[in-house]
Amino acid sequence: CIEPIQGEGGVIIPQEGYLRAVRDLCTEYNVLLIADEIQTGFGRTGKMFAVDHEQVRADILVMGKSMSGGMLPVSGCLADKHIMDEIKPGDHGSTYGGNPLGMAVAKAAVQTLVEEGMVENSAKQGELLKSELLKLDQTMIKEVRGRGLFVGVELKSDLHVDGNDLAKILQKEGLLTKATHDSTIRLAPPLVITEEEVRQSVEIVGAGLHKLSLMN
Repeated sequence: CIEPIQGEGGVIIPQEGYLRAVRDLCTEYNVLLIADEIQTGFGRTGKMFAVDHEQVRADILVMGKSMSGGMLPVSGCLADKHIMDEIKPGDHGSTYGGNPLGMAVAKAAVQTLVEEGMVENSAKQGELLKSELLKLDQTMIKEVRGRGLFVGVELKSDLHVDGNDLAKILQKEGLLTKATHDSTIRLAPPLVITEEEVRQSVEIVGAGLHKLSLMN
């Protein structure tokens, strides 16, 4: 099982061709390719699923989080019939699996995602977010990386700055981010974010970086 883009690792994007090579190896040795799209699925990266960036078709997709639009805890697995048929009645169970309300919410959320063009908005606003972040003072920034609205800002390790401190500063200014591995903050705004809100967010990040520099 692989993450097409590592989330907790700090928004690490594999080299171009990596996922295709993994797909080819799995096919050659008759191994199922399982893609963990819990963080990256449903438009987060500017495609419906992150594997779509390399036109890779996984055998099994693991899904969750935004699958229900943030309303209810819903997750699931998607696979072809011949794979799912290997699971016989009684082989796998979940006390709250298949909750009718959860399924109805997930269906409505995915339908809204498609009808309102949120995947396309993620791609468009994600490019703006990255380009605007690159316009900030790069004194403390090592790298800006990401796809769609799944972006990581890695701080320079030799400056001994803490991403957790930056995340706390940004939170006080009204921008929620998450620090990973101390040196990277993740930005994963709602897929309905507007251009104005993207620019406002970047302004807050710039101001936060300035405040962080004064702490060191």
